[in-house]
Amino acid sequence: MASVNKVLLLGNLGRDPEVRATPKGTQVLTFPIATTRRWTDRETDEMRDQTDWHRIVVWGRQAEVLSEYLKKGSQVHVEGRLQTRSWTGNDGGKRYTTEI
Repeated sequence: MASVNKVLLLGNLGRDPEVRATPKGTQVLTFPIATTRRWTDRETDEMRDQTDWHRIVVWGRQAEVLSEYLKKGSQVHVEGRLQTRSWTGNDGGKRYTTEI
């Protein structure tokens, strides 16, 4: 059986990207982007917005290059795959995050 894990987003950066390096020196860039859906409420005839936030992670040379160009508010087109990670928090509770 075939399956596909592909995400396409067009949105705006919520803050400046953060760059860090792994112990082996690989660059990792992370940033949040916001995507907003706008519609007219049928009952009140008012414009409504719904904003979703997405955590983006970029690795390697691409992370190095993008860190020079991306700034808070920049519009970006992102293609990637969804990945959910889990870890144990300081309080002993299980934590989850979904990244692209």
